Amino acid sequence: MIALKPYLKVVLIVLHIFYLESQIACAQEFYFLNQKKQLSIAFKLVKNLIVIPVKINQKGPYNFLLDTGIGMCLITNPSLIDSLKLKNLGSIRITGFGQGDELRASIAPKISMQIGKTRTDSIPAIILNNDLLELSETLGIPIYGLIGYDFFNSFIVEIRYSTQRLVLHPFEQGFKERKHILIPISLEEKKPYVFVTMKSDNGTTIPLKLIIDTGAGHAISLENYNGKSFLLPKKNIKANLGVGLLGPINGHIARIKNLKISKFTLNDVVSSFPEYNETVKGFVYPNRNGNLGNPVLKKFQVTFDYSRNRIYLKPSSHFKEPFEHDMSGLELITIGPDFKRIFISRVEPLSAGEDVGLRSEDEILSIDFKPVKEIGLEEINALFSSKDNRSFILNILSKGTNNRYIILKLKKRI
Repeated sequence: MIALKPYLKVVLIVLHIFYLESQIACAQEFYFLNQKKQLSIAFKLVKNLIVIPVKINQKGPYNFLLDTGIGMCLITNPSLIDSLKLKNLGSIRITGFGQGDELRASIAPKISMQIGKTRTDSIPAIILNNDLLELSETLGIPIYGLIGYDFFNSFIVEIRYSTQRLVLHPFEQGFKERKHILIPISLEEKKPYVFVTMKSDNGTTIPLKLIIDTGAGHAISLENYNGKSFLLPKKNIKANLGVGLLGPINGHIARIKNLKISKFTLNDVVSSFPEYNETVKGFVYPNRNGNLGNPVLKKFQVTFDYSRNRIYLKPSSHFKEPFEHDMSGLELITIGPDFKRIFISRVEPLSAGEDVGLRSEDEILSIDFKPVKEIGLEEINALFSSKDNRSFILNILSKGTNNRYIILKLKKRI
């Protein structure tokens, strides 16, 4: 069992497959079925990641993440090779992960995909030969891959986080602004970038160029500032920000005073600060400062219009909600074919979980006497980020011992 946060595992892979895109035939764009002029598609927001059902070669549906941070379709679960009877696959080796390590993957040059009542008849996909991301265990539902640029480059895409719906419009129709703010973006290597400003811990205002990343579960990751790490706020906590191909991604969690996106100001934003020399230096583009994830984006109704290099923002019902970080200190994963058993994969030092003696590989059987299989991983993560000093009664099964009850009292650390 390993602890991970999917957005950072994905980043390390995605950054090293972009160069393959120019070597593979261009994908056919998605198109509306039945000559529709507008389409609404439901999605699930799981651990701040957008999950949509996708049919591949008329089979499925399979759960995929909708990820603006990826330029090419990525199938993370290699079991689809057999399920879809994919043949004549190409083979690639992706290097650049340090110390001679490399990632082996396959290429399917032509698959069909259907998302709602939209379809593409020919799209290339990279297929990982091993499920390195383990997204299913982290999110508690089966996840098979990620889709990004090919979908967003086919329609005007509204993401309505409050109602968990995508609304699609044809490019030629344009988007009718209704109290939305137009913000220019740039598309670079099939990924959208936006300019914002942040106020640092010492009150300095810093301009930032960030990738808009719907595949990121963090609010903002601050990776690179003039070729070195950002100044870390005085109040911070050490954290395992995820797991990359070479092991844990170390860093810190802290709050920045505010983040300004056009006319909108967000205060006390929980931010990730990866260790620059360990995990950032060899993997990021030098002309970007970091990325902007769903905890910020869900403050708005966000509309992407790649054809005109712009997005539109309108505050959502989440806009005034404060940014909060996990208060349990527990990283959780699910085990088993139905993803109903929940285990602790890591306990943060000096956290509420460590205070009561919880350990890696402990299994949580119930919370406040309700079996975890009736609660689900998504709700548990929400409970553990809910309120400082809130208490829960946990039934814990430790390896080699009988189950026991403990009282976990949440502790706000940042």
